[in-house]
Amino acid sequence: MVCDELLVKELPPIVNFYFVRHGDAVSETLDPQRPLSRLGQEQVEQVARAAAARQAQVSVIFHSGILRAEQTAEIMARHLVPELGVQRITGLAPQDDPAIAKAELEAAQVPVMFVGHLPHMSRLAGLLINGDADRDAVEFAPATVVCVSPQGSRWELIWVLAPVFL
Repeated sequence: MVCDELLVKELPPIVNFYFVRHGDAVSETLDPQRPLSRLGQEQVEQVARAAAARQAQVSVIFHSGILRAEQTAEIMARHLVPELGVQRITGLAPQDDPAIAKAELEAAQVPVMFVGHLPHMSRLAGLLINGDADRDAVEFAPATVVCVSPQGSRWELIWVLAPVFL
């Protein structure tokens, strides 16, 4: 019994993190702010329901501050109900250095969700999973949710939800 207790005490808690590419957005010619299209809203609702069914838990959802990412984050929050709500954070814009987001994740003590854009989401996943931001680890179609977990110095891909799979 003592051995079992020692094993339990030495294991760190498993904290999953989530990356989401915003849903499909309207054309810039229709609206320069590029909000989510009706299809994008439906796709995000679909993956948000699926993430909740997988019992995804997040304490906070961070987004880039760009309208389509903010709208995606709000839809995800309706289904996942993060304790700290939805917040804008720097470091999630399309061309931002993924090392900024990586540092935020490494400092996080609770599960968080990042909602952003290509190529940033793809580069962040590549950096964490493959150790190389230029080596794709996941295909981020619009409204894709990726769950990852730290495993020592590398990160493990746990699951992927995308509208095409649902």
